[in-house]
Order: sequence, then structure tokens, then C-alpha cells
Amino acid sequence: MNIYGPRRPRDFDPNLTQPTQSGIYFVGSDDLARLAKTAARDELRVCRTDLSGCRGKDELLRRLTESLELPATTGDNWDALADCLRDLRWMPAWGYVLLFDHADDLRRAAEADFNILLGILDDAATFASDNDMPWFAFLALPETATGTTS
Repeated sequence: MNIYGPRRPRDFDPNLTQPTQSGIYFVGSDDLARLAKTAARDELRVCRTDLSGCRGKDELLRRLTESLELPATTGDNWDALADCLRDLRWMPAWGYVLLFDHADDLRRAAEADFNILLGILDDAATFASDNDMPWFAFLALPETATGTTS
């Protein structure tokens, strides 16, 4: 799995226009606004999902359906989510940035579901990179969750 981080804001500045840097990044919550602004400047599609209080798969899928504006025909399961994130014709853009606020709430409440989500995001990022498309997922986690110190 290609998960990058933890990185501190002072040295963390991925080039969001480069498919070769596509992947999953653990960041601080204070990084999300800057990343959203950078992505918008680069005309990438930005989707932000608030995972505050998210307790597991069903709630996660409901929130992703809303924030990503998934097609009405999307099933309520991991495979359907994976298919939608790999084939983004339903959400046209030249690149994508997914931002997850309070990702630690899901990680603490349902670690298995959190890990499945990471696998799906990693697969989508790899697929996009292989097809020369920028695709990033940024998950806001506290420093204590990533094992770093200030």
C-alpha cells in the first residue's frame, strides 16, 4: 500500500498536478484547507468528507455517497465504492483530491473498515497514476495517531 506520511506542513508540499505523486497521505487537519485551495487552483476536482463521529462501514458509505455525489446506481458495498473510485467518468475532471476530516474517528471506532478504505483508496490512486491522472486522498489524523511528535 502506498501511504505517505506522516509529514509535517513545513516539508509537505506534493505537486498535485503530477500523477507520479498520486497516493494516500496522512496529514494534520490544518493542512486540509491549504490542500483544497491548491487543488482548486490547479483545477482538480475536490471532494471533502467529514468523518467526525463515523462509526463504521455503513456510515462511511453514506457519507461518501453524499460528499462524492456517487451515482444513484452505486451499490452500498466496498466493491461498488472501489469501482466508482477507479472509473470516475461519472465525475469528469482531469484529476482528483479527496479530503477526509477527522479520519481518526473512523480509525478508532472501526479499524478494519478504516484499513479497507485505505486499500480502496490506494487501489484507485494506483489505477489513476497508471493512467496518467493525478489522484490524491488526504486523511487528517492527529500526530499521536501517526506516531510523530511536534
